[in-house]
Amino acid sequence: MPSVRRVCHEFLQRQGLTTVFGNPGSNELPFLADLPGDFRYVLGLHEGAVLGMADGYAQATGRPVLVNLHAASGSGNAMGALTNAVASRTPLVVMAGQQVRTAIGPEANLASVDAPALMKPLVGWAAEPACASDVPRALAQAVFEARLQRRPTYLSVPYDDWTAEAGDNSLDVLDRQVERASVPAGEQARALAEQVVSAERPALVLGGDIDSAGLFEDAVRLAERLGSPVWAAPSLFRLPFPNRHPLFRGVLPAGIAPVGEAFEGHDLVLVLGAPVFRYHEHLPGRYLPEGTRLVQVTEDASAAARAPMGQALVADPGAVIDLLIKVLDSPAQPVGAYRPVPGPPAAGEAAGPGARLHPEEVFAALRDELPADTAYVVESTSTNASWWRQMDLRRPGSYYFPAAGGLGFGLPGSVGVAMGQPGRPVVGVIGDGSANYGITALWTAAQQRVPVTIVLLRNGTYGALRWFGGLLGVPDAPGLDIPGLDFTRIAEGYGVPARHAGDAGELRALLAERPDGPRLIQMDTALTTPS
Repeated sequence: MPSVRRVCHEFLQRQGLTTVFGNPGSNELPFLADLPGDFRYVLGLHEGAVLGMADGYAQATGRPVLVNLHAASGSGNAMGALTNAVASRTPLVVMAGQQVRTAIGPEANLASVDAPALMKPLVGWAAEPACASDVPRALAQAVFEARLQRRPTYLSVPYDDWTAEAGDNSLDVLDRQVERASVPAGEQARALAEQVVSAERPALVLGGDIDSAGLFEDAVRLAERLGSPVWAAPSLFRLPFPNRHPLFRGVLPAGIAPVGEAFEGHDLVLVLGAPVFRYHEHLPGRYLPEGTRLVQVTEDASAAARAPMGQALVADPGAVIDLLIKVLDSPAQPVGAYRPVPGPPAAGEAAGPGARLHPEEVFAALRDELPADTAYVVESTSTNASWWRQMDLRRPGSYYFPAAGGLGFGLPGSVGVAMGQPGRPVVGVIGDGSANYGITALWTAAQQRVPVTIVLLRNGTYGALRWFGGLLGVPDAPGLDIPGLDFTRIAEGYGVPARHAGDAGELRALLAERPDGPRLIQMDTALTTPS
């Protein structure tokens, strides 16, 4: 009779979950015993970095990924990073070790008395199997729930379960497959198509799910067929549309009033692959202008249910895009040339040698010196406006951002994306404030020889918080400055080669190099605001 561990290892192999990101403790060691040779265990030095790397890897590959954490303490350390994975709908399977069953009730050390409750309500599903023989089925459910919901799941397993006999019925999980098909039914399709075709001035709003689902180019075809303006949904975590396309109007501001104002003059707003809406700044106003209808299409039933306005259809946005392109039988509208990129700041504004670079100088260098298919993982929130002014992103999977706004995704996420797409250049654009939250990912990058470039923008402060301080009338808040950090020395301590670029010319020369492993480039930048 096979053990629970053997059945679970084979199930994970068949499902393709053979890359495991983790930071193990004693409770997890029995699961890791006799790990098959085709498994790869990616060790991270802190659970937040572990989960951030797994998040980036899962987003880059589009497949569920197993995360191995230590009981309640390790799970708790990862929860900040988990918020980003939840908001980006990343299919992570988080599995934590539990004390032996007889030690849970007496609350022995490393026992988590109500382990599933620890990660709720963040995860889409959480459980601890009632008995050892149910572990294979529960693990299968964790994988299928993550895949179907596109949301992290959590499974706590007492460590004495792994060596128990699995039981005859446990082998049935090995051949299981669970799939989803969400195509609009006949009447639903007819009604939706009628609303779009009859609209005089439709507008498209696209969410990060469009890029996650591989619909980037399909969305361009739909927009050009409609000839309608396109916005990216607020709080953007993936770029769903080329940012210099003539129909693109930018990222919607994350406030109720400015979103409503953006839709003035449009009789229909079609939202594909996004919640309605992920507001941030408290700017109250009308959700929609008078006479504007909104239709949301999403696979996320929860997002459809909680929206405060409009009509929602829970369906595959890809199927809806296909339907609308067929219904709109007129040829694509001529859209003209892509908008040119501006030059970097004027000479008077740009910094000289040894001084601070304007972030736009940095981003212009990235745009000019790196390949067009470079994927960027961005966690430098105070430079957001400068980023969109300078970049020209025309390929799917070009942009990743912490979906919930929780710092610590950028650096680990860069490592994970680079591991998930080893044939594509990957650059992490990281602020000095956020870098510290996931700095240990540098060690993993060095150990795994991950070909990732970290561009570290050092301005010595939490720039986005300074901007918010002005908005909120708190200009003198303490704790916003972080002087004295030298990330070149920190990176080298973790085994990552690092250089400090003193001016734009030196930065461009460094970017022109093509190393085969990780590197960090640090530069001092001027303080800017997100908008």
